Amino acid sequence: MLQYLAGQAQDLVLNVLAAGPIPRHVAFVMDGNRRYARQNQKRVQDGHADGFVALRRILEVCMKLRIQCVSAYAFSIENFKRSPEEVEALMELAEKKLLELCQHGDLLDQYGVRLNVVGRKDLLPAHVRAAADKAESMTRDNKRSILNICMPYTSRDEITTAVESSVRQSLVSQGAQTLNAKDIHISEKDIEANLLTSLGDSPPLDILIRTSGVKRLSDFLLWQCCEDTQIQYTDTYWPDFGLRELVPILLDYQRREWRKQIQCKPPQ
Repeated sequence: MLQYLAGQAQDLVLNVLAAGPIPRHVAFVMDGNRRYARQNQKRVQDGHADGFVALRRILEVCMKLRIQCVSAYAFSIENFKRSPEEVEALMELAEKKLLELCQHGDLLDQYGVRLNVVGRKDLLPAHVRAAADKAESMTRDNKRSILNICMPYTSRDEITTAVESSVRQSLVSQGAQTLNAKDIHISEKDIEANLLTSLGDSPPLDILIRTSGVKRLSDFLLWQCCEDTQIQYTDTYWPDFGLRELVPILLDYQRREWRKQIQCKPPQ
């Protein structure tokens, strides 16, 4: 009965929120899994597993609100520098959860969500890369929303790759056979079009949220959040992050959007 009432209360809150402006794209730096594990006398891998439960919980909330795109920073390229035991545990968890997410009848299938694994997939172990390819393939025809699992990812690597692609495209368009500075014509729009998120059809980033109280971006979506993105920090560790923490962030977004509309409204 208590669980039913909690579900009803959550749906009521979501219905109220849905009456206002809804962001198109929300991104999460899912920080604090290891500190959460230490605080709760758990193994580090159990903290990461609880973090995945939090991702499912938040993803379902976002889907009920009809948010078009959710991006989650799951594994940085720099994370390969962690202990071999932790990296191996994270890779095993990633393989298991990627396949679990895209099963028939599971969350992505239920809400029509296409999964994109964004990052240097060539750096992943073969079994994780195979799981990522399978998950992407199984959800490719889902059209309602997008889930970007960013792993292994850094924004600097994404921007570098986008610039390289833009240069190659410029040379091809000019019919150039060798690299010559005078033949290269690229713009910000060219680079943006070649970002991994753009190639995966992600809309512009409206909100970026980092948990655990750390106030830095940690090389995540730096290009995407450089202009008109609301950046929010919360002290809550990611596994504990839920609707209670998300609601004030969404209300703040709605207040800003309403303020913009008022400012842009011509005088009577």
